[in-house]
Amino acid sequence: MALALLRQIRHALSTLNPSDLREEAGRQVRVGLVAPSAEALGRMETYFAPPHLSPERRAEAVRMLVRDGGAGCDLEIYDPALLRPKHAFAFDPQNPDDTVNKILKSRPELMLALARHFFPFRKPAAMILIRRVAKENAVFSLTTALPDIVPLLSLPWAVGEFASDTAFLTMNQIRLAFMLAAISDRPIGYREQRSEVGTIIASAFGWRAIARELVAKIPFGGGLVPKAAVAWAATYALGLSFERLYRLGYGLTKKERLGVYEEAYQHGKQISGFLLNSFRKKSKPGVVKAG
Repeated sequence: MALALLRQIRHALSTLNPSDLREEAGRQVRVGLVAPSAEALGRMETYFAPPHLSPERRAEAVRMLVRDGGAGCDLEIYDPALLRPKHAFAFDPQNPDDTVNKILKSRPELMLALARHFFPFRKPAAMILIRRVAKENAVFSLTTALPDIVPLLSLPWAVGEFASDTAFLTMNQIRLAFMLAAISDRPIGYREQRSEVGTIIASAFGWRAIARELVAKIPFGGGLVPKAAVAWAATYALGLSFERLYRLGYGLTKKERLGVYEEAYQHGKQISGFLLNSFRKKSKPGVVKAG
């Protein structure tokens, strides 16, 4: 059984190319800054290219900050004292993080590149990615029991490409590790992140056994929500640990991982229950299998 699962995971990983994420994160992003004074402009530049960065990284970020903006910019950020065009974002010096969150929400196609090049985007981008992939894995874990909802899903890959939900969830967690490394200005790839990849594959056997036990113990499909919650919690805890690893150089302790997992599991049950009810309303009538 273990060898069969490893073969499935290996096949799933063949669909994941880290060079695509490396290219997306490495693209140059031109951010226009528009302010009424040199002082205001300096505050904006200091926020997006803080002095605690290495001289090389700060110089690289400053080169992508374009004073007064212009047509060649990927996005523009205006001082709140100025009238701005509809496509531009307002910079609130009292709450600059709000500007970052609005940009990430409105321009998701720039998320990896912005977070890699501009430090203030990293933590909020990491949390968005962790929650997004945790939700994808929770949704996918429901598809094995509710095949009628597959056409309603919006996932990065076709469901039928994977022999098991464990293979997909493992591959998607490795994809998350790649993205978190990308936005943290760390090396990306199977060789570069072999320790993280090994941790994810090893942990897959543990949460797979927990999920199966939960489904088996609760009849008539009642175990589907706990099963999906395990997928959510396992992905969320791994994501938080990797985010800290890339940001500080060390991940969560065993005690911290357990605490994060338990809290995420309770949250995951709420989310999974909502998803299951939503899918059942949209899908065709049929028998829900508990497998």
